Amino acid sequence: MSADPEFERLVNRYYRNLYRFAFGLTGNDADACDLTQETFYVWARKGYQLRNPETVKTWLFTTLHRKFLNICRRRERFPHETIDTVVHDIPDVPADCVNRIDAQTLLRLLGDIEEDYRTPLLLYYMEDLSYKEIAEVLQIPVGTVQSRIARAKLKLFRLLNETKPASPRTK
Repeated sequence: MSADPEFERLVNRYYRNLYRFAFGLTGNDADACDLTQETFYVWARKGYQLRNPETVKTWLFTTLHRKFLNICRRRERFPHETIDTVVHDIPDVPADCVNRIDAQTLLRLLGDIEEDYRTPLLLYYMEDLSYKEIAEVLQIPVGTVQSRIARAKLKLFRLLNETKPASPRTK
């Protein structure tokens, strides 16, 4: 069975952006891969229904976001309880690591922001979507998108400031 070249072109064009968005939402590589693949699976099954081919990017991001929300709802209804309680044994981070705000730290801090604020921020900065496109993906008004991005930036700024160590004193 030969692969559909249009489908392959679509995957090649949008996989990376969808994966980054999914990773920003989940903070987990495996979950991000699953979400991205599920999005393309839905496209393979229902993509023919899209009336305007110019909106495929928005359609894909909307589908991924809806899948993510469904997973969150399912997790709320059926929480996973672990037997092991070693989560509280997080090691201390050396001061020199705290001085660097790297991508991993930023992703962790993004994970501390509520999903309603994190999602528009990720779509805006990581996926270069316009406010209008974000509003379409999330199905919320443009003003709400602008407000949530502003609040998310403020929350992220506060978290970054909390992460910084106290200024060094002269010895």
